[in-house]
Amino acid sequence: MKKILVANRGEIAIRVMKTAKKMGIATVAVYSDIDRNAPHVKFADEAINIGGNPSNQSYLLSDKIIEVAKKLNVDGIHPGYGFLSENADFAEKVEKNNLIFIGPKSKSIKMMGDKLAAKDAVKNYDIPMVPGIDEAITNVEKAKKIATEIGFPILIKAAAGGGGKGMRIVENIKELPSQMERAISEATSAFGDGSVFIEKYISSPRHIEIQVLADTHGNVIHLFERECSIQRRHQKVVEEAPSSVLTSEMRQKMGEAAINVAKSCDYVGAGTVEFLVDSKMNFYFLEMNTRLQVEHPVTEFITGIDLVEQQIKVARGEKLSILQEDLKINGHAIELRVYAEDSLNDFLPNVGKLETYKIPKGKNIRLDDGYEEGMEIPIYYDPMISKLVTYGKNRIEAIQLMINAIEQYIIKGVETTLPFGKFVCEHKAFQTGKFDTHFVKNYYSADKLKSKLKEEAKVAALIGLKMYLEDKKILRIPN
Repeated sequence: MKKILVANRGEIAIRVMKTAKKMGIATVAVYSDIDRNAPHVKFADEAINIGGNPSNQSYLLSDKIIEVAKKLNVDGIHPGYGFLSENADFAEKVEKNNLIFIGPKSKSIKMMGDKLAAKDAVKNYDIPMVPGIDEAITNVEKAKKIATEIGFPILIKAAAGGGGKGMRIVENIKELPSQMERAISEATSAFGDGSVFIEKYISSPRHIEIQVLADTHGNVIHLFERECSIQRRHQKVVEEAPSSVLTSEMRQKMGEAAINVAKSCDYVGAGTVEFLVDSKMNFYFLEMNTRLQVEHPVTEFITGIDLVEQQIKVARGEKLSILQEDLKINGHAIELRVYAEDSLNDFLPNVGKLETYKIPKGKNIRLDDGYEEGMEIPIYYDPMISKLVTYGKNRIEAIQLMINAIEQYIIKGVETTLPFGKFVCEHKAFQTGKFDTHFVKNYYSADKLKSKLKEEAKVAALIGLKMYLEDKKILRIPN
């Protein structure tokens, strides 16, 4: 593989290109009109404009991307995450055009992309699953019957989607018709498919996922877990590896289950198997993400393995050079997704110009970003600015380094999730590891953050005043 096209933008495009360059592989960037001066465009060896600002006029144009790849004699296409990364039709088109899709086969994407098909695929492997039904429904009366059998609260989920869309928690039978209608409407709008299914709602769950790697020679390994329980609107904001609650025995069981999920769909490449863990430490299969995850850097820190390099090697047909017994967890890593969102206003997107953009630097601080000072955060795409990752020999060290890194990271012009990240890292529930996916609901509010920021500003002002007075004393000392 001598040249790859990265069918993405921003930090993940640069992340993939860095590894490709390290491996001596030339890179091609694609970009929309608004991204013409973006860092990923400058970083690539070649760059091609593929259309207008909205993603459906640029980054989602599968035929245009393949056309560009063929024109520039590209060997493989890396989709990153988001956009076309889990689009089975795109993967199939890439394969049919004699190009290498750096990811799983289209069959695996299709199977795991449909939550019901995924459940059906893994049921022969004795993998624990949340009680529920294994068929899509739209009939409210049927839903009422099933919900009563399972017992409230229940969760209505879109069969074709993810990211919290088409998902509704229902506490009682009275709420069910209206919540089901909303879930179907949202699923239709987001995925073009309104089918939903019902499962038991696990209260106080932890969201723990296992990273897997598989080659074309039948070898599958897992690279331990990531804890992804700090979420807002069912979407992750803070992730860490390893989890503070897993025993080595549970880690092994979940790892084996994840490997079996990968085997159930003949998986190839890097993928992630997601689980819910209840308050009694029972785990249940949730879904499989058939791509590189946003939070993959924390796994890279604790294993020392470059996951993008492994993806490329597997795509070239190479055997995995790592055995399960070779892998050990070294230290602890934490990632904060830095979004252009207002933590004080229900995490609403807050796009605008990065008037000041000063990044944190230092040993064991990693920043994956795709922006520079003076750039605009476009309204057309996900508002993630960067991923701030810290590593320590233990969890306490990683948390403290994250707090320090957040304090060094200066962004003005847009509101971001940096203050929220600091709030999380300084909170007793997070520091002690006693939290679940309801952290935001249980512990966080805009008022609490405002109060904390006000207190910090007061302390900073007092320190400044003290330093000023000390300086005045020094200046008054006669010669």
